Amino acid sequence: MAKLLIVEDDCKTADALGRGLSGEGFGVLAAGTGEEAFCALEWQGIELVILDWMLPGRDGIEVLRSLRARGAKIPVLLLTARDAIEDRVMGLDAGADDYLVKPFAFAELLARIRALLRRSSDPGGLRRTVGDLSLDFEKRLVVRGANEIALTPREFDLLAYLVRYQGQTVTRQMLAAEVWRETNRATPLDNVIDVHVAHLRRKLDEGRRTALIHTVRGVGFVLKEGIAL
Repeated sequence: MAKLLIVEDDCKTADALGRGLSGEGFGVLAAGTGEEAFCALEWQGIELVILDWMLPGRDGIEVLRSLRARGAKIPVLLLTARDAIEDRVMGLDAGADDYLVKPFAFAELLARIRALLRRSSDPGGLRRTVGDLSLDFEKRLVVRGANEIALTPREFDLLAYLVRYQGQTVTRQMLAAEVWRETNRATPLDNVIDVHVAHLRRKLDEGRRTALIHTVRGVGFVLKEGIAL
């Protein structure tokens, strides 16, 4: 299994994460400061970093920016109690590959780690094809057949998530957490998600013999080639 680095100055949190991830079969190292993290990354063959925002000395954002300035491509999952939109934007702009707000469920952390590792190990990860659909993650470009399809940013993120889980059922709860990043709403996002899926399906599938987006009744959606109804 992959070797992970936990950069967290709170010993109890670091120990709990370390025990949990070790129990899932990961190799785990811990660092309490940015300097310790850089040392571990240089010598230990780390494949993913779990980075806390609030660190003594240089905070997680500074560590992240330094890491990216050195040309490091290693996936970084940023942990923080700061959940404002501007904080999320700052973290992602600094180079984080994903963002998780404390407190969080260990199962969600585990799912995000596995998704990042899958993405980083896929040599074709910047471009995917499903039938005659081509998706370029870097350029945010979508082409079906010979036609480029214009999507809104939210529609692209929705399609990108479905493509990454091609052939697997994706629930509305997964989309709310991973695409909308809304896990603590008083009311569910089901209606909003359904509207976006309907718009996306119309742009991708309308008028074509082969449909790509299919509804799994009572559960969610799956992206795969199938006969249009």
